[in-house]
Amino acid sequence: MPKTRDPAAYRLYINARKLWRSKIEWQLTRQEALSILHDVQAAANQGDWGARALMAYFYRSGLGPLDTNHVLDPDGDKSVEIVRMAVAAGQAWGYYDLGVAHEHGYGGAVQDEKIAWAYYMKAAELGSPEAQMALAGAYLKAERRDEEEAMVMCAYKQGHGPAAHDLGVTAEVFNNFAKALEYYQAGTRFGSEKSAVALRIMFDTKNWSSRDKQEQIALKEIEILPDPQRKSRYGQISDALDLNPDLKLTRLDQVLPLPPKALPAWNGIEDAIEPEPDGPAVY
Repeated sequence: MPKTRDPAAYRLYINARKLWRSKIEWQLTRQEALSILHDVQAAANQGDWGARALMAYFYRSGLGPLDTNHVLDPDGDKSVEIVRMAVAAGQAWGYYDLGVAHEHGYGGAVQDEKIAWAYYMKAAELGSPEAQMALAGAYLKAERRDEEEAMVMCAYKQGHGPAAHDLGVTAEVFNNFAKALEYYQAGTRFGSEKSAVALRIMFDTKNWSSRDKQEQIALKEIEILPDPQRKSRYGQISDALDLNPDLKLTRLDQVLPLPPKALPAWNGIEDAIEPEPDGPAVY
């Protein structure tokens, strides 16, 4: 990705994205939706790659699901036009999105799975965690377990929440609860709502009691017991991440550490959130 980023364009984009993420989309007023569209488009015109990626998404999906707040119709051609600009600039997200366009056949991109997978492979090589997870899924279907694990680990090491959750699920299936907790906690830090839900369930009294004796013994050995406070805190976090997966909870381990560490005082999820940076942002 570009090493430098225009601060004014980035701030315009990030503030618009924060407003877009602050509500479920149908809750946005028409004026809010227009403001989001105007500012993201302006930042995209100034060259901000994040704003361009969001505009590609808006053109792919439209903006405003209700008659009262609808401000943009889907336009696959314009979405792919923006994505091709990112590909020309060598940006990983563009290769991934163009792969999606070829897989489903929209915006002038011919539907061809071979072309799609070529773009996914290039995106993965450039560092797209979404592409790495797509490849992991393909390797899993082909029963190529080593390659699947390698791809998921690549995405995980980049701070990709879905990859952390995937690793946590695998560890839990094999009753490696210590590792599962580690991955779920990391996934929650990275913004994975599913990881936060998994931890909420882990500390739920009813769920804990329904486990077989061997699982309960294994959990007790690492001091994992029913804990209403932890369940409540992870529940609050999962609700917030369901609305806004952009949140990065870099202070999670300080305000909601895993056992055997004691719980500190809790003032709400804000204690765990990393403030939005002024820029430049990482991929």
